Amino acid sequence: MSRILRFIVICSAMLIGLDVRIASAHAMPDHAEPRVGSSVEKTPTEVRIWFNEKIEPAFSAIEVFAPDGKQIDKKDSHVDAKENRLLIVSVSGLAPGTYKVAWHVVSVDTHKTSGDFKFTVKP
Repeated sequence: MSRILRFIVICSAMLIGLDVRIASAHAMPDHAEPRVGSSVEKTPTEVRIWFNEKIEPAFSAIEVFAPDGKQIDKKDSHVDAKENRLLIVSVSGLAPGTYKVAWHVVSVDTHKTSGDFKFTVKP
């Protein structure tokens, strides 16, 4: 009986370890420009988000919203041609205020993630 119990404990530990590795396989932001929560003096021309995993271009996008809630990006989200962990969208003419950046991605292993953050353009 002790061997069976030991076998069950070992198998359970292996399955728990496997689950942790699978759960961590989601693409999550590593860093962004403008930085999350930052205040910038120079108006950005792009919002860039680097992820911890490669992402699928066809299923990944960034949207940028003005303080009044209107979407103001150029709707040209794309994954960088040389770095497929980098997602970019163009913006222009940002007035002073706080902007919301919403993102959604699908990693190359098909896991979906999404989130948002804010940054402020100083007057």
